[in-house]
Order: sequence, then C-alpha cells, then structure tokens
Amino acid sequence: MDNIAINVENVSMKYSLSKDKIMSLKEYVVKALKGQVFYEDFWALSDVSFNIQRGEVFGLIGFNGAGKSTLLKIIAGVFKPTLGSITVNGNISPLLELGAGFDHEFSARDNIYMNGAMYGYPPKYMAEKFDEIIDFAELRDFEDVALKNFSTGMNARLGFAVATSVDPDILIVDEVLGVGDYKFQAKCKERMHKLIKGGATVLLVSHDINLIKSMCSRAMLLEKGKIISMGDVEEVCSVYGDE
Repeated sequence: MDNIAINVENVSMKYSLSKDKIMSLKEYVVKALKGQVFYEDFWALSDVSFNIQRGEVFGLIGFNGAGKSTLLKIIAGVFKPTLGSITVNGNISPLLELGAGFDHEFSARDNIYMNGAMYGYPPKYMAEKFDEIIDFAELRDFEDVALKNFSTGMNARLGFAVATSVDPDILIVDEVLGVGDYKFQAKCKERMHKLIKGGATVLLVSHDINLIKSMCSRAMLLEKGKIISMGDVEEVCSVYGDE
C-alpha cells in the first residue's frame, strides 16, 4: 500500500429521494406532519473498487449522472459512503467547484489566506505564495476588492490559482481546465503538467476525451454508478465512445 495514493474498496452511496414532487417548504411540512412523505432509495454508486498509484494521472469518464461527482466528493471527504471504505495517503487538493469555499463579502487577499487555512497551510506559508497566486489569477488590480464584485471567471481563476499553488500530494480535477479564455486555459494546463512532473497524483475528470488521452495512462468508465471499464486509457475511451 506504500505506493498507493488513493484506495477505494467496495464503495456504494445511497440517497433517499422523495417519491412525490413537493413544490414548497410549506407543502413538505404539511405532508411530513401527516406522514405522507415517502422516499425511495437511489444508489448513486454500487460496489466501486479501484486504486491510484502515487504520481499517476488517472482519468475518470462517464456521461452525466454516472456518479462521477459523488465519487469525487467521497474521495475528497465531503461525503461519507454508505458502504465501503476510502484510504487517501497524502494531502489532497480538490478542484471540484472552484471558489466554492470563498466568502464573497471578503477580498481576494482575505480569501487566499482563509482558503489556505482550509487546506491546512499557515498564514506565513500563504504570505510566501500570495504574489504567485494573485499574479497567476491575473487579479493584481483586484486583490483588495470584495469577491461579490468579481465575475464568475475571476472567482474561478482565483480558486484554481489557490488550489494549485499549495503543492498538493493529490489533486482532484473536475472539468476545471476550461476556466477563462484560451490563454488562461493554456496557463492552467501548463501548471497541471508542472504538478505532474513534480510527482503529484492526479485524478482527472473530463468529457474531453482528447485531454484524458493526452494526460492519463489509465482510466475508468462509470455508468449509472457502476464500473463499466477500467485499465488502459485508449481502451477505456474506446468503450466510452461506443456507448
């Protein structure tokens, strides 16, 4: 296990979904008091097992609703699986929803320090990284502006810059390499390649099959919460293309 960065064993995830379409909180409360709210089980993941080696770039593909986001959030520690176990060896930086942890009432400067603390890095370390982060995000003129005044793209650029500046052992990337214009996208991909060359383990999720093929050696295809194919990236992408 010393060479394994992420180990997923027999993971299943169940959600309880309401059978009825409830249009308002008032309707829900009334029905709940009358015992008229009924649920059905939905298994977003079913008995998923795989591992990712240290320093590997592993691709995760599948159509919308396949269970990819649920799996990523379980690995990142956001969700706890209904069944099974996850072992993560190393500090993890999840690029799932860029800027999701930001407080939009505070400035870019404040959010850099707060976000760094979320990743477990002290203020001194973030101070050393500050100029690199703000310049990479191309926000030098906005470092003391509240994020509520930022565009969606500005928030995403800042989120990517923070998450990739802290030298993570493991990086989870979910469809975020399309941030900003084509010049910034090129910067993002260059930063990703730098992290990979530095030995970071990467779990990459994308609908861009060419990107998956160019960056990954192995991949896994999910469909309706189950593993359909796993192994050589070319073979898995071929199966995905035939779906």
